[in-house]
Amino acid sequence: MAVVTDPQPPAPSGPPVSSEGGRPRVVAMSIWSALFVAGWLTIGLPTDPAYAFVWIWSAVIAWNWGRPWRSHLGFARDWLPVVLLLAAYNLSRGFADNGAIPYSYDLIVADRFLVGWATGGEVLTIWLQERLYKPQVQWWDVLAAWVYFSHFVATLAAAVVLWMRDRARWGAYMRRWGFLCAAGLATYFLYPAAPPWWAAQNGLLGEVARISTRGWKEFGMHGAGNMLNAGQIASNPVAAMPSLHTAWALFVVLFFLTSTRRRWWPLLLAYPLAMTFTLVYSGEHYIIDVLVGWAYVGLTFLVVGLAERWWAARQARRAPAEPVGAAPAGSGTHADDGTAGGTVGNGPSPTEEPTVPVSR
Repeated sequence: MAVVTDPQPPAPSGPPVSSEGGRPRVVAMSIWSALFVAGWLTIGLPTDPAYAFVWIWSAVIAWNWGRPWRSHLGFARDWLPVVLLLAAYNLSRGFADNGAIPYSYDLIVADRFLVGWATGGEVLTIWLQERLYKPQVQWWDVLAAWVYFSHFVATLAAAVVLWMRDRARWGAYMRRWGFLCAAGLATYFLYPAAPPWWAAQNGLLGEVARISTRGWKEFGMHGAGNMLNAGQIASNPVAAMPSLHTAWALFVVLFFLTSTRRRWWPLLLAYPLAMTFTLVYSGEHYIIDVLVGWAYVGLTFLVVGLAERWWAARQARRAPAEPVGAAPAGSGTHADDGTAGGTVGNGPSPTEEPTVPVSR
């Protein structure tokens, strides 16, 4: 009788406590952060795709510590093709020039045409460095170094968050990003172009300092740019046109812009502008490279969006028609637990249009 007469404990009113968060997540993320900082200061910031993937995957594991290992292996399964493509992209860039002299004079002429009216006929890189570059590291050098590094983090970090929260949107994001990278890589082969620092080294411009990572040394982080500097030395100077640094920055902002409140738009749009200043000031790109990179972003959203709509329409045409007199999905005639069509009794009515599945 105790079961009947004893008062029952009140039902929990708050959200269920997830075993993934709480103290285990804090401990796991603290350990990950300490290891990341140690690796950052000794080996360098993770700019190599494989090395960056190790840190990203371990961060996802630490954040979702309570999940089973099959979930963590699912992340590796989905992301391994992305890492392989990025690695192939980095390697193939070095072969894009095929030993030929890259284009440079055309970019100089275009830069002077675009901004020469404001710089006295000089390319913008030289004009900026004449006014801002000093032997001592300045605060804007530090800011530029971090903006430059964000190219290797921001786009991937946004993709990771999407993977954990919305797999359908993650697929749309990766399709556009992959198309953008492929378009840029194809251009490197068709039109291998050199940056301002290369033109200066070969006597086509006045003195230009390559200073994209000098700001880290101000904080004693001499090892932070080891991997990035090694990559800059090893790569061939043919990736100036288009600037995928600014293209990636604009891409990640535009992808989330419509789902962000308008009052935050100026802050978001300041990011690709800061990347543009960093790349031009540090001698990595001309203004024409930036503008072409932005045009590639617009082309990416247009082409991939049209392709997705065409594929959805094609799938809808190929879908078999529902037999006449068949019970609507989810009407409760298949299963009592609602697994056949979501919640029992909440399926679409016969007059409703079927939802068109978007292929991922």
